[in-house]
Amino acid sequence: TGAQQSATVANPVSGASPDLLPHFQLEPEDVYIVKNKAVSLACRATPATQIYFKCNGEWVHQGDHVTQHSTDRGTGLPVMEVHIEVTRQQVEKIFGLEEYWCQCVAWSSSGTTKSQKAFVRIACECLRVPRWGARCHTRAPRHSCASPDLRKNFEQEPTAREVSIEQGIVLPCRPPEGIPPAEVEWLRNEELVDPALDANVYVTPEHSLVLRQARLADTANYTCVAKNIVARRRSASAAITVYVNGGWSTWTQWSGCSTSCGRGWQKRSRTCTNPTPLNGGAFCEGQNVQKTACTTLCPVDGAWSEWSKWSVCGAECTHWRSRECSEPAPRNGGQECRGPELDTRNCTSELCSHAAPVAEDVALYVGLVAVAVCLVLLLLVGVLVYCRKKGGLDADVADSSILTAGFQPVSIKPSKADNPSLLTIQPDLSTATMTYQGSLCPRQDGPAKLQVPNGHLLSPLGAGRHTLHHSSPAAEGAEFVARLSTQSYFRSLPRGTTNMAYGTFNFLGGRLMIPNTGISLLIPPDAIPRGKIYEVYLTLHKQEEVRLPLAGCQTLLSPIVSCGPPGVLLTRPAILAMGHCVEASAENWSIRLKKQSCEGTWEDVLQLGAEPCTELYYCQLEAQACYVFTEQLGRFALVGESLSMAASKRLKLVLFAPAACPSLEYNIRVYCLSDTQDVLKEVIQLEKQLGGQLIGAPRVLHFKDSYHNLRLSIHDMPSSLWKSKLLASYQEIPFYHIWSGLQPFLHCTFTLERLSPSTCELACKIWVWQVEGDGQSFTVNFNIAKDTRFSDWLVPDSEVGPPALVGPSAFKIPFLIRQKIISSLDPPGTRGADWRTLAQKLNLDSHLGFFASKPSPTAMILNLWEARHFPNGNLSQLAAAVAEVGKQDGALFAVSEAEC
Repeated sequence: TGAQQSATVANPVSGASPDLLPHFQLEPEDVYIVKNKAVSLACRATPATQIYFKCNGEWVHQGDHVTQHSTDRGTGLPVMEVHIEVTRQQVEKIFGLEEYWCQCVAWSSSGTTKSQKAFVRIACECLRVPRWGARCHTRAPRHSCASPDLRKNFEQEPTAREVSIEQGIVLPCRPPEGIPPAEVEWLRNEELVDPALDANVYVTPEHSLVLRQARLADTANYTCVAKNIVARRRSASAAITVYVNGGWSTWTQWSGCSTSCGRGWQKRSRTCTNPTPLNGGAFCEGQNVQKTACTTLCPVDGAWSEWSKWSVCGAECTHWRSRECSEPAPRNGGQECRGPELDTRNCTSELCSHAAPVAEDVALYVGLVAVAVCLVLLLLVGVLVYCRKKGGLDADVADSSILTAGFQPVSIKPSKADNPSLLTIQPDLSTATMTYQGSLCPRQDGPAKLQVPNGHLLSPLGAGRHTLHHSSPAAEGAEFVARLSTQSYFRSLPRGTTNMAYGTFNFLGGRLMIPNTGISLLIPPDAIPRGKIYEVYLTLHKQEEVRLPLAGCQTLLSPIVSCGPPGVLLTRPAILAMGHCVEASAENWSIRLKKQSCEGTWEDVLQLGAEPCTELYYCQLEAQACYVFTEQLGRFALVGESLSMAASKRLKLVLFAPAACPSLEYNIRVYCLSDTQDVLKEVIQLEKQLGGQLIGAPRVLHFKDSYHNLRLSIHDMPSSLWKSKLLASYQEIPFYHIWSGLQPFLHCTFTLERLSPSTCELACKIWVWQVEGDGQSFTVNFNIAKDTRFSDWLVPDSEVGPPALVGPSAFKIPFLIRQKIISSLDPPGTRGADWRTLAQKLNLDSHLGFFASKPSPTAMILNLWEARHFPNGNLSQLAAAVAEVGKQDGALFAVSEAEC
């Protein structure tokens, strides 16, 4: 910060040429006096006859000048150069008055010229603010410069830091003030930091060192250095440590199962090497080893069956017998049977006689007789069929107008004891025919109306009586049902249990429902061939009774449900409805429908979201339920495999406690359930047996595939009234116990103790959370003796409907209206007004490929609507969707129970 300098001034002599005025080649410059060392000022001019210095307005004595003369080789003009010395004492004489300056004056025959002013200052050694607060400056008194006993401190020094790799770093440095101002440079491990050589480094105008992205190589000691002509100062070194947090490597492949036969374990591992933690970086969080249950099918060695009987003696005087390797057959890598499967021996004690034409003749005669008997039987069968047709025993509807004439509102009255001719839910097989009056309108429990177009879609139906015939007389029907009931797939059914429903169905279809479970089976009309009668069952299995092998990250998402009998012929898919507990998303889950084969093994029959490999199965997955279309009855389950740690299942959290508390101890049971209705029903039944009551509204928790456990804790109990017997701060349920889904509900018990028998009010908070995941809290505040506010959540079994509905009563849509909708929307419409538009109106257009693969796409749409909306479906909304298709051409009319 030099003082303002004066410009060179020329004073020409009157009449002189300006070209001969003195011109300065060297002018004096600002200088600093360091300690007591004098400084030299110089100036040089041409052409010049005399040069003198003037300092602070006074001429310097001639004897203090050192003069040199020379000649400019280019111009030949004389050159004069003058030097003087200025001491510290000279400068200090005028401190406090003004700054000390000197100026050069040159003469020639043409005039004089003045040089610029050069300021002479005393360099201040202080590189910090003095104790008394005065700052170093050029006009300070003599004692303002720091004495040697004063410490030289930085106003701000860099400090040690630990930073993560790739994080930015700013090291501040405010050097001590000095005259002249200090220059700043940075050292890294005592080596100069040059921003020109490293693009990751720069120094701000405030002298701070900035590292744009920290690198491992930047781990070092950093020092700020300030220097001027007087002194050089160093800040304290700042140690910068660049650390690296650890990261997990990818999982290894699953190891082989720990056992070669039966249930065992397999594991996989990962290491904290991606990257490895360095310089004190955090170690990886989570588990480095995962274990999962596995099942290895045990090898079964083959064994021979019993030998068959010996064959008749052949023409070569030998007979034979055989056996099969089937008791059991080898499987799962078991060994084949050893030994021959065919045994041949001589049958005449080696005295073979070829003259045996009598045996050949007998065989010929026996064959002829068998052919004759077959012809007679065929003739008898033909006669019987002809007689049945003449007698009116037809499997189809005798009067076909019931299916083709449309719909006319006629009332269906409940059957009475004195009116056996009406169609009831359970078909009466004691008579050969049943008489049905009116239309096939379903019986509903309210005045729900279905509005449909009354144009070409529906034509008037004449009143009359329509007779439905069974295909077999009473005795034959009873024998058929009795024979059907003795088949192998009925022998183990627990008749009358709460987890099963069964009924007898014909071509009119029907519905089976297991109360309070959300599980049902819809048998659409004409799914059972006309003339056939099936006894169908629907069973909910307890998971400990059915062995469903799961591998890797697979988990059970639904109940295991059986419907049967397996192997029966269905001409249209039945729809099995059941709940699930998955938060479905294509990027997080791979979901498969599994079916148990006749051999007992579970097979994947459908992968949701992929193109179906067969038209036998299809699944409509919704938020809390799935609807399985199947033409083959059997045992089904929905299994998912997580594709990322974001995959989650829904858990339902339920709190129960004793309804009565005769002792001082009081237990609160927290259940963690798969969020399906059937599991909640099972827990409620269990708590009824234990005498428990619900003490809080159920909550839903999303449990992620993060390998973290579930924790439960209790807080905020009044210590003057209650105390907890829990020794630890929380209880924990292992991750795999929940994630596998094979244990549908788990629970933890908090045992509390009243300090007084008169205490009945309980107030506390219960927390349930997954480590580093979702959590829920319950605020419990109730009277343990009389509070029943949550009893409404428990649906009594007496309020549920019948488990089996047969015929029209099982459907919301009247049968004849359904037939008219199907016949109208199945053919392609001229303006797209067909079943595709109906599917779009009902938000089912994502399933067009499956619907199109069936003979009647409209029937599939209506069947799915029935499965989703029974018994509380809104027929008006369906009617509006049908009307919007654009096929109506007349006024709308309504069909209600009052008009049926």
